[in-house]
Amino acid sequence: MSWHMADIWENIAGAIPDKPALVYEDKRYSWSEYEERAARLAQVFSEHGLNPGAKLAIYAYNCSEYMETQFAAFKARICPVNVNYRYLEAELTHVINNSDSEALVYHAQFAPRVAAIRDQLSQVKLFLEIDDGSGEHMDGAVDYETALNAAAPMPVIPRSDEDLYMLYTGGTTGMPKGVMYDHKTFARALFTKGFEMREMTLPEGAAGFGPLVRALHAAGATGRAIPACPIMHGTGMWIGAMIPHAIGDCVVLFNNKHFDAHELLRLADAEKATDITIVGDVFAKPMLAALNEAKAAGTPYDLSSVKMMGSSGVMWSAEVKKGLLEHIEMAIVDSMGSTEGSMGASVTTRETTGSDRTASFEMAETTKILTEDGNEVKPGSGEIGLICNGGMVPLGYYKDAEKSAATFRTFNGVRYSIPGDYAVVEADGSVTLLGRGSVCINSGGEKIFPEEVEEALKTHDSVYDCLVVGVPDDRFGEKITAVLSLSAGCCLDEDALHSHIRGRLADYKAPRSFLVIEDVPRAANGKPGYKAAKEIALKMLDLVPA
Repeated sequence: MSWHMADIWENIAGAIPDKPALVYEDKRYSWSEYEERAARLAQVFSEHGLNPGAKLAIYAYNCSEYMETQFAAFKARICPVNVNYRYLEAELTHVINNSDSEALVYHAQFAPRVAAIRDQLSQVKLFLEIDDGSGEHMDGAVDYETALNAAAPMPVIPRSDEDLYMLYTGGTTGMPKGVMYDHKTFARALFTKGFEMREMTLPEGAAGFGPLVRALHAAGATGRAIPACPIMHGTGMWIGAMIPHAIGDCVVLFNNKHFDAHELLRLADAEKATDITIVGDVFAKPMLAALNEAKAAGTPYDLSSVKMMGSSGVMWSAEVKKGLLEHIEMAIVDSMGSTEGSMGASVTTRETTGSDRTASFEMAETTKILTEDGNEVKPGSGEIGLICNGGMVPLGYYKDAEKSAATFRTFNGVRYSIPGDYAVVEADGSVTLLGRGSVCINSGGEKIFPEEVEEALKTHDSVYDCLVVGVPDDRFGEKITAVLSLSAGCCLDEDALHSHIRGRLADYKAPRSFLVIEDVPRAANGKPGYKAAKEIALKMLDLVPA
């Protein structure tokens, strides 16, 4: 009774070979074409010495090649590793080497960045380059399409449910770390959530998916799903692509290099999308503005096909949800979770408007709110507890036993994932998320660790000391703000600091504001005073505390 992802996709492809599976710009593949291209690519990996258990890094924007590479890796019993396309050389090197990746599949526009670190990637046997029209190329790299077309499809091989699946996250882990699952735990838990949301019964293993999707297509009950957010992240890949694929849906990929709400809505209109996956207000607010603009101009989008819009991992305000529902009659599914596991959700429709409280969720059956010593928080008590997910619990963090032991803990005989989110349980049993217990900043769905930004800033001669905090931002949730003191004789030069930091870290980690004070708040032992620094920032920026 296999639960291997490759077995599931192959079973679906065999059942509905001629139905649409994947769309990206002018590329349209049926399930049989999708499966064959993945099989050819799997053979490429095998011929370059990647054996079962190997790791393979993907450094690309949303594209059909991304999905094919992941499918091919599963086929060959290789573990795909997601790499944030915003990473610069240091972060890129860390993820590839930390994951022990033996191959790198990347968009050609990243070739100069890959070439700059190539001599540090001693384990990488294959650099597979996706031609993106940029004209960039790294000497010695293999062209993706040429290699795929030259290979024969790899035969189906026996696989194990214990094969490793891994997603790298910044999350609560400092430097990016791989969250590990076995295929059975991951597939069963993920698809159970997706099927329950659609009021469907999950098949008993891979062999059951084929008959199910054939019946759904015969009944005209399948759809077209757009992951509007990056599929390099769990929200885009898991909710936006994997769950729709599991019910035989076609996945329509959105070019996400620069988010344009009107472009997304035009795509949804043209492709008659049924599902759209976003990341909270950072996507939803521009979409609502675009819907309002189109309506005011007398050219509204036809989104009558859209039945569900989902999000996970970042704030999605109740006001914006209600605004979207004025334009689109659909179910809004706001999930509370992280790469380390799903914990709960809220569903809002026109008829059942849901909670007026932003960040209010119904707990999953396997979720508990526990105190630090493992006692369950009583509803309505006002007590703050840790959100503990007991369902989709990872094996741990790759090559980090200490962090794994701290995050994945056992209480009363039940193993939980505890990534560090705090919440209170309301009298009605719902959960109000309070936020991450650490000082991690969540800006536009990206998680930023202050220490990393601080260290980069302090390498500039003008910066004597600094702390980095997040302050409320209408669109991105939190805005990265540096509270700093200057070296003797120096003046604040924001342009110089912006240039300095962006040469060392991904752009999304760069502070948007620099606030100069005489002394950065620290305890006598030198520990940072983040709470005091945030209070200073709020006061200087004339903002009301969140």
